[in-house]
Amino acid sequence: MQQTYVPPKNKLRILIADDVQETRRNTRLMLATIDDVEVVAIASNGIQAVQLAKEHHPDIVLLDINMPELDGLSAFRRIAQIHPDTGCIIISAEKDTTTLRTAMSIGVQEYLIKPFTIDELEVAVTRVRERVQQTRKKIAQMESLNRKNEAYLTQLAGEYAKTRRTDDKAMQVFEQLVENPQCEARWLQTLAMIYIVRQQWGRLKILAETVEQRTKNQSKQGGFVA
Repeated sequence: MQQTYVPPKNKLRILIADDVQETRRNTRLMLATIDDVEVVAIASNGIQAVQLAKEHHPDIVLLDINMPELDGLSAFRRIAQIHPDTGCIIISAEKDTTTLRTAMSIGVQEYLIKPFTIDELEVAVTRVRERVQQTRKKIAQMESLNRKNEAYLTQLAGEYAKTRRTDDKAMQVFEQLVENPQCEARWLQTLAMIYIVRQQWGRLKILAETVEQRTKNQSKQGGFVA
């Protein structure tokens, strides 16, 4: 009898960050008992957590709230800027309502009080897994819409550039295109020419400053060759 092939599930990738070695070890042991979960990195402070999250892009980060160099909430703020689709469970030795509200306001999904049980950890991981999946689905939908919008604007820009339109509609289309840091140089040049024709000197100055800043950023990242 032929069996139906079931593709393997992707394991949930987790980063642990705590300045107490025993807590790091115990948390890792507890996570090892949860199916389809793997620990991809362990940090002993907030700075390490951010660096390792940037490198490994975990699905979930478990962060102790009180860590040297950088606390858990500050670390998650930085991680969320790098990987907005990463979920977070904050770990604390005490339950503080103000801290809890702050944590939730920056996107933390779960809050565990030490010492927590395997069951409590598994429930928290399951909840955050679902929210991460929902977040990634929304991000994918937004990216798809952005790509479609970008394609439509590019088509319009090509037509407007050929006919050398400088009216309000053309200016608006090119302004939307150049909001993308990776936009083509020709759209920047075309928008600059529109500003010159329309004598929009203030907007031209802002555009020049934007181009200069992007050039500096590319140079820092090694993506610009003078």
